[in-house]
Amino acid sequence: MGAEESVVVGTGAVSAEEVIRVARLGAPVRISRDAMSAMVETRKGIEALAEDPKPVYGISTGFGALATRHIPSALRTQLQRSLVRSHAAGNGPEVEREVVRALMLLRLSTLATGRTGARPEVAQVYASLLSAGITPVVHEYGSLGCSGDLAPLAHVALAVIGEGTVRDADGELVPAATALSAAGIAPVILEEKEGLALINGTDGMLGMLLLACEDLHGLLRLADVTAAMSVEALLGTDRVFAPDLQALRPHPGQAHAAANMVRLLAGSEIVKSHANPSCTVVQDAYSLRCAPQVAGAARDTLAHAERVASWELASAIDNPVVTLDGRVESNGNFHGAPVGYVLDFLAIVVADVASMSECRTDRFLDVARNHGLPPFLADDPGVDSGHMIAQYTQAAIVSELKRLAAPASVDSIPSSAMQEDHVSMGWSAARKLRRAIDGLTRVLAIEALTAARALDLRAPLAPSPATGAVRDTIREHVAGPGADRHLAPEIEAAVILASSGALVASAELVVGKLD
Repeated sequence: MGAEESVVVGTGAVSAEEVIRVARLGAPVRISRDAMSAMVETRKGIEALAEDPKPVYGISTGFGALATRHIPSALRTQLQRSLVRSHAAGNGPEVEREVVRALMLLRLSTLATGRTGARPEVAQVYASLLSAGITPVVHEYGSLGCSGDLAPLAHVALAVIGEGTVRDADGELVPAATALSAAGIAPVILEEKEGLALINGTDGMLGMLLLACEDLHGLLRLADVTAAMSVEALLGTDRVFAPDLQALRPHPGQAHAAANMVRLLAGSEIVKSHANPSCTVVQDAYSLRCAPQVAGAARDTLAHAERVASWELASAIDNPVVTLDGRVESNGNFHGAPVGYVLDFLAIVVADVASMSECRTDRFLDVARNHGLPPFLADDPGVDSGHMIAQYTQAAIVSELKRLAAPASVDSIPSSAMQEDHVSMGWSAARKLRRAIDGLTRVLAIEALTAARALDLRAPLAPSPATGAVRDTIREHVAGPGADRHLAPEIEAAVILASSGALVASAELVVGKLD
């Protein structure tokens, strides 16, 4: 399914794949007829409650610690507008376009369930903004992850009512009213309940979780590729990756990672050269021998995170919410703990996979451990420094990743006059995971760059067809061993190859799709 094909939002869950298409590929969006009908039916009940003299939270009362005040009907439009304006209190750098598009689609998906009481025309503005490529400006700071991502969602809602600032389809910063007018989109005047429906949700943290899971699938395959290159160039053995040994500890992720390593190393002259009784190495270092155990545990953690994401995708989060039998009930489903936990779990995984990668890189540079390679892989050691400082860069990133692995979800800062006295910090967990994924990409790229240099230095012995293909892809952008050159552009070239998936793709052209 191409990016130009519309994602249809119905009363059921959108898929992770659909979120990625809208967020990253700019796919347009439309709302199904059944979703429109569901919103119309639920709205009838909200309008009836709005006429009831008895106060109903979210419909005819204030919010949060101000929920005890009954608001007369003449002031309720102002109430909704004031709610959005006051909650759009974010600060700091702009959040990435893909994140904002993801959270917009996810909020639209909840509106389309009919469980929020919002009118179809409100939902339609979200679909129209996404399809027109208009992206509200959302800021880094403001969400405590409870009641959901209030401030980020409020900045989007501000654009829906024609206020605030957006990026148009060309990326230009313009007033929301200008962008909506140019696209033929009429801003909405919010009615009872709708302001809350637009800002009570875990959509920001969930969107970032889905994007992170997509990235990590590729990066964990890359970690297997770089580990295989390092095992090979450091004269390690592939025997420890044998299926029968892995089956003795039947973690599914470990089995997949080990199988990848076996396929990647198949046919290596370098591995074969020391696979004989004359080899004096009894055991490889943990960073080589245990690569499938770490990368495998990372895969299993990722699988758990994706299960949580699937449950969250199937959720209709709002407070109050309209039940299937028409009740309007306050609830705590907006609390971001389930999503915040797995975001933190993944940050731990990222830090550990990167740490092991850095260990392997460091071994290449030490003559006491690299089995005959020159110090620092330098052309003329002493005159040249080789990859000495590339490893410093890698180590600096790994150190940062360890700090980013400190969980945000164990923190809580009470708010709203102690009404909201326990918060999830899920948005913060998601933001640091995005930075961590960028760091892991860079660490693995440096390992690939260093391992490729070491494979060249093992000539005339040839690497395996798969690792050789990865080395050749790097050589299309970075020259082979020689005197010291400006290293930063070479590292950045490797980072681009890593983040684009080109390194994994070159290996898969040889061995087929990696697990």
